[in-house]
Amino acid sequence: VQLQASGGGLVQAGGPLTLSCAASGSTFSIYLMGWYRQAPGKQRELVATIGNSGKTTYTDSAKGRFTISRNNARNTVYLQMNSLKVEDTAVYYCTANTLRGGPYWGQGTQVTVSS
Repeated sequence: VQLQASGGGLVQAGGPLTLSCAASGSTFSIYLMGWYRQAPGKQRELVATIGNSGKTTYTDSAKGRFTISRNNARNTVYLQMNSLKVEDTAVYYCTANTLRGGPYWGQGTQVTVSS
C-alpha cells in the first residue's frame, strides 16, 4: 500500500485546513486508516483513526475540532481541522493498517499554524 498525503500549509490560528491522503496498491486489504502528527522535539502522536465501518477515534486535543472521514470509492482519507491552534503545528502523517500488515506510512505533510 502506498499513501500520498497532501493539503498541508500555513494557516492562521483559528482557521481551517483539510488534509487528504490517497491510498494505492492493495487497498482492498485496508481495514483502518489514520493520521498521526509529530511536532518539533516531540514524539509522534496518534490524532485520529477511521475503520471500514466508519467508526472513528480521536485524541483528546482533536475532539470537537478535527473530523476524520473516508471516501472508500476514491481510497482517500481526509482530516478536516477547524479552530487550529499554534500547538497543532506538526508534520502530519497518514497511515493504513491492512490484513497483510502495516501500518503503512505516507510521506508526511507540514502544517504550520501562526499566531
